[in-house]
Parts: sequence; structure tokens; C-alpha cells
Amino acid sequence: MSGLPLAADLWPLTSASAYSTLTSLQRKRYLFVCINCRAEENPKGCCAAKDSEEVYRALKGEVAARGLAKLEARVCTSSCLDQCATGVTVLVEPDHFFYGRVTVADVPEIVDGLIKGQPVKRLVVTADEHNGARWDERHRR
Repeated sequence: MSGLPLAADLWPLTSASAYSTLTSLQRKRYLFVCINCRAEENPKGCCAAKDSEEVYRALKGEVAARGLAKLEARVCTSSCLDQCATGVTVLVEPDHFFYGRVTVADVPEIVDGLIKGQPVKRLVVTADEHNGARWDERHRR
């Protein structure tokens, strides 16, 4: 047993200590890597075809290797994040921004950015790219 409280022990959150315990289990950042897979002939494409599972494994490994997995960051997989034009896409929460066109080679720099608290600017999906990617998807039909 890990000694961590069960959800049933914390819910309902009737005390400040229960809420404090629950929030202390959360990490500072969550990185969601799109690993959505579509058929090759789908015009949207997909992050899986751009090696997103390799990016996920590399990012998860780098976060663990640097000792960030317990308190600082958790790397998770995600289905489509509606950013197909900028895939491989990684959503960073709670900062709520996207990294786009991520490759395995970018992973150490992304983790450096997590440590420094500074996004990797060259990989951040701009508002124009974000809105354009969504517009393309809505109007491609």
C-alpha cells in the first residue's frame, strides 16, 4: 500500500484538511500528448502518423529521469485535441497552451522549459495557428 488516501476517504470534501490532502496529490503541470489515429486516407491526418506515441514515451521517460514525475509533471495520452494541422500536439495544463509539431528531439527542451517555468516559444502554437487549424477542420468538408 502506498499510504495515499482513497477517494472515498476524501469525498465529500467536508474539511480543509481533506481538501488540502487532495490538492497536494496533484502535480503542477499535466502534459496531454495527442495519440489519435485515423485512417491514412482521412484528410485531417493524425498525430499517430507523425510518431506521437514515440513523443509520448520519450516525454514520459524524460520527466521520470529528471525526477519530475511525482510532484512536478504528469505526461498523459489524449485523443484528438483538434489541432491536426500542428500535430504532434501537446496540451500543457493548467497553463492552457499547445505545443505543436513536436518531435522526439524536442523533448529535452520541453522538459527544460518545465523546470524553468518557461514555455519553448518556437513550439508554442500561436493564436493564429490555433484558430486556423480549427477553421480548416470546420470548413474542409
